[in-house]
Amino acid sequence: MAAPPSFLWLSTLSYPGMFEEIQVKKTLNKIKETSRLSLPFQWDLNVYRGCEHGCKYCYALYSHSYLEKEEKASSSEEEDSDFFRKIYVKTNIAEALEKQLGSRSWKKEVINIGGVCDSYQPAEEKYGLMRKVLAVMIEYKNPVTISTKSDLILRDYDLLEELAELTQVNIAVTVTTVDEELSSILEPLASSPEKRFSVLRAFKDTKATTGLHMMPVLPFLTDSPQNLEQVLSHAAECEVDYALPGLLYLRGETRKHFFNFLACSFPGLLDPYRKLYAKGGADRAYKAELYWIIRSLMEKYHLSADYMKPLEIKLSRPKQLRLTDF
Repeated sequence: MAAPPSFLWLSTLSYPGMFEEIQVKKTLNKIKETSRLSLPFQWDLNVYRGCEHGCKYCYALYSHSYLEKEEKASSSEEEDSDFFRKIYVKTNIAEALEKQLGSRSWKKEVINIGGVCDSYQPAEEKYGLMRKVLAVMIEYKNPVTISTKSDLILRDYDLLEELAELTQVNIAVTVTTVDEELSSILEPLASSPEKRFSVLRAFKDTKATTGLHMMPVLPFLTDSPQNLEQVLSHAAECEVDYALPGLLYLRGETRKHFFNFLACSFPGLLDPYRKLYAKGGADRAYKAELYWIIRSLMEKYHLSADYMKPLEIKLSRPKQLRLTDF
């Protein structure tokens, strides 16, 4: 086994929030087949509920209203931020996971880790639950895909390298901009863009596949051709197996929270956003122009948007995901 890459991990300061430790009976959530994307996995696993990263565009704000406990969803900015400040910690997640994977009915399907809440958010530095989860995955040789915005994942390089020798492992890193100042505004406690790219560089030397998630592209903030090219060119340098872009979608709790953020930080963008997002998605003309630019850049840097192809190495071939699916 190769030695893990050397890196300096600096303790991350979290919001002055509250951790609530909870017990769960099951860990895996079945993903609805009505999803607008054709995904190579049908199961989600989230170690935490709530996320300290504080991303202003977070699509998962709704989850505090139904996961684990019944809570009334709020429309106020202060209470919306509970998702970022009140973190539920599933302390027995490894034990519960082992029961599910050890069941005769389990078919070693791909598990998406961190589909709702980042498993490598600052709370993970304190609790270290992912190492226990990965140990279970190794025991059962279960394929996984992990999405994160944190270089804390490098702490578990040894376990992920070992798992990748046994089965399919996909490491996806989300990067919306290379502008560190803008990133710190949009994603306050996520790792810097450069640290996120360091994750992709590290795992390309393992048997794990790697991907860039340029999600979401934020109109008037991260959609300039210059920023798009910088992100995608960095991805190419990291030799990712795919790059998956996605445009901002605004609905429900996310819409309210994001517009409150714009009012405070970018008030001049309020009217343009109201016009562009009269509905949940941006208008067709804008989307067509944006994806034409992205497609051209991906061709320039020889990047594939095929999210499925890397899994063909060790898994049966699923339906192909195309850039035009967005």
